[in-house]
Amino acid sequence: MSDPAISVERRREARERALALLYEAEVKGVEPAEIVTALPVPPDPFAADLVRGVGDTVADLDERIGAVSRGWTVARMPALDRALLRVGCYELLHEPETPTAVIINEAVELASRFSTDDSGRFVNGVLSRLAHELRPPRD
Repeated sequence: MSDPAISVERRREARERALALLYEAEVKGVEPAEIVTALPVPPDPFAADLVRGVGDTVADLDERIGAVSRGWTVARMPALDRALLRVGCYELLHEPETPTAVIINEAVELASRFSTDDSGRFVNGVLSRLAHELRPPRD
């Protein structure tokens, strides 16, 4: 889905934009694709792919996230953490060329910047457990 030639910085910015758009969709109670479609200037294609992909698979993503979130339901999570976990889980499932460490590190960095003091650790733990299930180490 994504182009490996896209720079690391551009992908980082696209993830941040995707997070903002997913958060906006949740706050407004609309489908993520509606937010992307309504923008006067289209976002980076990678950001748009992430937003649409998460929107199209949110039930599956939430089920997977909920299964590994110890002591937390997806509904109880802060909205930003929930959006970050959805993006990270989506990438783990649908962006096989993106290294697992990059996906987790980017999500943790965004959680540390934009969410609660404990969000970085929380996002790291959940995505690490998901990665272990979705991308098991190869012998």
